[in-house]
Amino acid sequence: MCSELLEMAGTLMIGCVVLCTVGVSLADYPYKEAYVDQYVDHFNFLSYGDKTFKHRYLYQDKYWVKGAPIFFYAGNEGSIEGFWEATGFVHEIAPQFQAYVVFPEHRYYGKSLPFGNSSFSQPYLGLLTVEQAMADYAVFLTDLKQKLNATDSKVIAFGGSYGGMLAAYMRFKYPNIVDGALAASAPIFMQDPSGPHKFFFSHVTKDFRDVSEKCYDLVKLAFRQMNDLAARGQSGLDEVASKFQLCDKLTDAASYSQLLGWARNAFVMMAMLDYPYPASFMAQMPAFPVKVACQKILEASDPLKGLAAAAGVLYNTSVPCYDFKSEYIPCADPTGCGIGPDAIAWDYQACTELALPDGSNNVTDMFPVIPWNLELKKEYCQKTYGITTRNNWAGIEFLGLKISSSSNIIFSNGNLDPWQGGGISSNISDSIIAVSVIGGAHHLDLRASNPLDPPGVIQAREQEKRIISSWIKS
Repeated sequence: MCSELLEMAGTLMIGCVVLCTVGVSLADYPYKEAYVDQYVDHFNFLSYGDKTFKHRYLYQDKYWVKGAPIFFYAGNEGSIEGFWEATGFVHEIAPQFQAYVVFPEHRYYGKSLPFGNSSFSQPYLGLLTVEQAMADYAVFLTDLKQKLNATDSKVIAFGGSYGGMLAAYMRFKYPNIVDGALAASAPIFMQDPSGPHKFFFSHVTKDFRDVSEKCYDLVKLAFRQMNDLAARGQSGLDEVASKFQLCDKLTDAASYSQLLGWARNAFVMMAMLDYPYPASFMAQMPAFPVKVACQKILEASDPLKGLAAAAGVLYNTSVPCYDFKSEYIPCADPTGCGIGPDAIAWDYQACTELALPDGSNNVTDMFPVIPWNLELKKEYCQKTYGITTRNNWAGIEFLGLKISSSSNIIFSNGNLDPWQGGGISSNISDSIIAVSVIGGAHHLDLRASNPLDPPGVIQAREQEKRIISSWIKS
């Protein structure tokens, strides 16, 4: 059975879920956990003085040979174990390079909370910035090299998505510490005010439309029918709730708007995580979730029920009802913040330094009109955190569109990834190189090798290894 699926991987049928792929877990890449004392504020010597917090990191030194490189993953918006498990590429190539592998956690995520349970209250939340996180990494790496007596070792940064942005930014800002960076699925051009911001939901739409034109038509029809029913008042909302099998009633415009966001978010996640095998990174997904969702829509007797079944690919169709109010929380990121403490941290970062895409418009995408722009963001962030968004800061602080002054960075993007529109798709210079991952969704090239990998990601990884090797030897 497994061999048959491997043979047909290139033309896998819609809805087929591969159960026999090589699973990757933390057991495959064992790590050691440690903590270091890190300043809570690197830049204001008066504010917190010498106050420190316990900064967590994971590492593996079994491949390490003195003088060999340090492979550093720039931890992003979540507990660091998830990124350790989802970044098999680094672990796979570490023996070849005899590298020391280290994954420090991003402050305010996971267990790296500078003020414990009070970290998300004011004024402490103000110390959650990109600059502070990067300073954490810079100090950490400097101390680590001294501890290892490896001051001459090259440091290669890795990261995916926001972590990919951080990997590139570390090379921008700390070239004295980071010698090269692989920034996978990193939408850094989106951070500039004049950069792209309208690409995201149209690309999610394209991913589904490329699978099936009828799937696209039915999704658009279903959202239109939802709006028609909602316009009828409570009876229409009750019908929507019934067809979606919601745990709670829809009682007003706010709850209906949250349901729309819940449904749209499912399509976002499926497009991002459209891997050719089952995966549990960020969510539990079957192989080719976009195809699976389209199959459910095509098989449904009613467009709304089909839309609900498609959303269930993310939210779990085995449950008796969908608790949409707890499964999706509106926030400053229209692509979703998740739930729990990490979601608060990401929401705050989206309000302060990070630019995110515009909302959906039902013209260039298949989703309902859910506007999101700078003015709406400013209003939300002022109401939620009492802060004013500075739209131009990231473009000033992190080079904006003018990154050619840097060097030794790989920017990789998959053609299935909706974030690719905010990233770099062509070479900037001889040493700032764009790698295209054909058949790849969100930073697929950072994941572990798999028998069902498309040829495009295999080729991309080989190119990345060659470039990294050249940095280390130079």
